[in-house]
Amino acid sequence: MKFSEQWLRELVQPQIGTQELADQLSLSGLEVDDIESVAGDFSGVVVGEIVSAEQHPNADKLQVCQVNDGEQIVQVVCGAPNARAGLKTAFARVGAVLPGDFKIKKAKLRQVESFGMLCAEDELGLSEDHGGIMELADDAPVGQDIREFLNLNDKIVDVDLTPNRGDCLSIAGMAREVGVLNKAAVAPIEAAPVAPQNDDRFGVELVHAEGCPRYLGRVIRNINPGVATPQWMQEKLRRSGVRSIDPVVDVTNYVLLELGQPMHAFDLSKLEGGIRVRLAEQGEKLQLLDGQEVELNADTLVIADARGPVAMAGIMGGEPTSVTDSTRDIFLESAFFAPLAIAGRARSYGLHTDSSHRFERGVDWQLQRKAIERATALLLDIVGGEPGPVVEAVSEADLPEVQQVLLRRSKLAALLALEIPDAEVEEILNRLGMLLVEVNDGWQVTVPSYRFDLTIEVDLIEEIARVYGYNNLPVHTPTAQLPIPPIAEARLTLQQLRRHLVARGYQEAITYSFIEAELQKAFDDQHTALALANPISAEMAVMRTTLWPGLAKALQYNQHRQQSRVRLFETGQRFVPKAEGLVQENVIAGLIAGNRDAEGWTAGKDKLDFFDAKGDLESLLALGGCGEQFSFVADRHVALHPGQAARIERNGEAVGFLGALHPSLVKKLDLNGPVYLFEVTLDAVTGGKLPRFSSLSKFPESRRDLALLVDQATAFADIRNTATEAAGEFIKQVTLFDVYQGQGIEPGRKSLALGLTWQHPSRTLNDEEINSAVSAVVSALRDRCAATLRE
Repeated sequence: MKFSEQWLRELVQPQIGTQELADQLSLSGLEVDDIESVAGDFSGVVVGEIVSAEQHPNADKLQVCQVNDGEQIVQVVCGAPNARAGLKTAFARVGAVLPGDFKIKKAKLRQVESFGMLCAEDELGLSEDHGGIMELADDAPVGQDIREFLNLNDKIVDVDLTPNRGDCLSIAGMAREVGVLNKAAVAPIEAAPVAPQNDDRFGVELVHAEGCPRYLGRVIRNINPGVATPQWMQEKLRRSGVRSIDPVVDVTNYVLLELGQPMHAFDLSKLEGGIRVRLAEQGEKLQLLDGQEVELNADTLVIADARGPVAMAGIMGGEPTSVTDSTRDIFLESAFFAPLAIAGRARSYGLHTDSSHRFERGVDWQLQRKAIERATALLLDIVGGEPGPVVEAVSEADLPEVQQVLLRRSKLAALLALEIPDAEVEEILNRLGMLLVEVNDGWQVTVPSYRFDLTIEVDLIEEIARVYGYNNLPVHTPTAQLPIPPIAEARLTLQQLRRHLVARGYQEAITYSFIEAELQKAFDDQHTALALANPISAEMAVMRTTLWPGLAKALQYNQHRQQSRVRLFETGQRFVPKAEGLVQENVIAGLIAGNRDAEGWTAGKDKLDFFDAKGDLESLLALGGCGEQFSFVADRHVALHPGQAARIERNGEAVGFLGALHPSLVKKLDLNGPVYLFEVTLDAVTGGKLPRFSSLSKFPESRRDLALLVDQATAFADIRNTATEAAGEFIKQVTLFDVYQGQGIEPGRKSLALGLTWQHPSRTLNDEEINSAVSAVVSALRDRCAATLRE
């Protein structure tokens, strides 16, 4: 929120400077983002009046103006389209210095002398508007320094408020906060009831009282829309980042900034029947003030008349019923909308307004009458008119309840590690607007209606600490009993898995748990992902059922930035809808793409393949000492290449998938393929077995090599398992050291070269034992795998 320091000091006068005030607000939890001057650094600029404006004799787009600067009438050549006789504007005399150390000198433009300069707002650093010279009020005193007339010796303070502090989204709220922090009196904003001058009423009905429990309205007739908004109000709006539009809209915006109550004014002649606050009917349409037409959802609260919606409640009014230059009668509204009825609605239509920003966080539900009286008084002063009585529709049962919170001395002292005297606690709470009743060991505290964020005891303790000053709280070194928890040796830790993959050249990625719905379907057609009720954007609409989409997008991001060799892994949750509800599974996933080796003069140029990913995964699965329990079974997956996809099983139970990313997805995501991925449940990877010592044999190994001919579809895993089982108890290792297909091998067959190694723990194995074991292996391979020895 931006606010003028001068405006703030009209209500409260802390005896501190601007920077000290900013530091104080930041330390109290209201972070000050920026402090800037309301105008550039300039001097010698006064209020000038254009006495006459005539066409330049030698230029079509220039005028020769006679300007009264309060001391004399001087000639000025000006190119602004709005320069005209009678206009009061900012005039820089000869010798003035404008922002950027630009000095005004006597000049000659197209053979006509010019003594000074008529200034636009951007030339004085007031705004970026350069469409014409400044237009000041008709009563602006000619010759007065413009800095003095517009009170430009002011600062704009930009405060970044947390969502719980909606009570500070106004000058009154900010002044209240500054008064609390400085023990300074805060001047109240007067809003005396305005006596009605007629009995005109416009009916109000609360159809959806749960969303709008209070709605006030007032008819004001015979306003003069042709008058200008006072200069002082325009300046206060500008310094708060709000553009002046017309007097009626400016007043509602002013009250919003001053009190924090959003308001809206309708052209009464364009309303029919009466106001009905209801939910929209699905498909109803409304043209908003910004010109766009929206199709309303059934959960959107609207303000409607007999013909249909005229405003989106708490968000934005409609164009057909807006106040214009021809409006004579208005209907002024001031309402309380429940935060839950407004939260997320604006964003669902791609909107964000000052009104929705406040209602989503909570507006004081006792402020509406004061706001409508204040706005009425301002309107009568500016545009005149004849007000009718205030019409109020209220559902007391749906209004928020006054919060009663018990604050205990013992709890306060325990959390702050400090005994604050009762008198000081009571003073802080009273300054915060709370009512106290002393009870045993504490106080019963009544929370003011503008503090939606104070609901439990710790909220009050935090407020006391904040006002007392966090820097005044004692500093203690915490002590605690921290027993060392036992580490299960049979389970791997997440840190061990991460270290292992990093050692193999991977980098850890962290991606969003919510992704684009279409991308989710492309990676998983077996589950309907859970859709978010209030997504941040269309690209983050559903919860992921696999980590692959996030990793693929991370690969895309890296490849688009000239990273040709990428190895990523991620650990996290996937959210899988099942019969028992939404199951949140912890998984570990990886992705590789590019060259096998990092670039270097000794490195090859080979591309990664399926077995690189499989090898990395097998090394990970073997960490727990249970590598033999895992197997890879050819399978199909919507996101994987049909011929390079495998289901990962542990003891026959599916625990994940491995394979090459489907070519259609590679093309869709604009990736440089091929890309290989794996994903395994974390429980399957971390579950190992207890390490046990086994003595090393000091006797030599015996090795025999076999060349086998097998069917092309036969998996090496079947060969290895069969050979291991048939080779006897002293088999130590079965190694595949060559695979061959081509000349000399029948089509549909392949040659596998196996190395079998035996070792006895207490003696040397003889040739007879080895030959017997080899015969058993060959026989078993022939019977179970249709393997024959290659001649």
